[in-house]
Amino acid sequence: MLKKKRALRIGIFDSGFGGLHVLRSVVRTLPKYDYVYLGDTARAPYGDRSQRTIYAYTKQAVDFLFSRGCGIVIIACNTASSEALRKIQDEYGARKKVLGVLIPAAEEAVRRTKNRRVGVIATRSTVASSKFVRELAKLDPNTRVFQKACPLLVPLIEAGEHNSCETETILKKYLAPLLEKKIDTLILGCTHYGILKRKIRKIIGPDIAIVSEEGVVPEKLKRYLARHPEIEETLGTRLRTRFYTTDRTDRFEHLGSKFFGKKIRVEKAVLR
Repeated sequence: MLKKKRALRIGIFDSGFGGLHVLRSVVRTLPKYDYVYLGDTARAPYGDRSQRTIYAYTKQAVDFLFSRGCGIVIIACNTASSEALRKIQDEYGARKKVLGVLIPAAEEAVRRTKNRRVGVIATRSTVASSKFVRELAKLDPNTRVFQKACPLLVPLIEAGEHNSCETETILKKYLAPLLEKKIDTLILGCTHYGILKRKIRKIIGPDIAIVSEEGVVPEKLKRYLARHPEIEETLGTRLRTRFYTTDRTDRFEHLGSKFFGKKIRVEKAVLR
């Protein structure tokens, strides 16, 4: 039997720039594959949108990535993962593989916590969905979860203001109630927040474990592909990465190059 020709790409979708941090880590861990990244910056942030709107936007993004030759798509946006992933997976069935980032982060948090007190910072939508609470409860019913919605962080990051003093002040306000709960593990429940990891570490100190997607997703994807050789053998290995945005390409190239760690060339995406 002839081996399937390698041609398909790994797609990564986020509402904006945050997923570039995840993509950078994935490419470092799995450098031989071809990737396509889509940032829906024209409609970010997703955190304050309705469930119906989040689903519609996410479905359009996933469809776009499959239309660009992706064999597997990772929804790197926690808001989209919590509000749309399951429905999209049900609709595609076994025909197309769509993965999220929420469960891997929850699994890592349970593995790392010692006192079973886990904090979660996320968008309003993710917090309201209680998906992290439910997933952590499935993994360990004795783990207590404390959530904090952080609606101001994504707009600041998308505006390129993540290094400002204002951002640090806002972070301290958001993190204070979680520190009062004596958490020993903190889940960064939005891909954007990984960009703020150094500031977060400075505030919470060295003893609290930080779980973020860029630290978890690459190894999880590596293991997934090892378990599914029927998918892995179809993936292209030309070492090409394409970037798309739904907003201005010049702005995405400027900020995206900083988040990805090297100069990128960006194309315009039209989602329908």
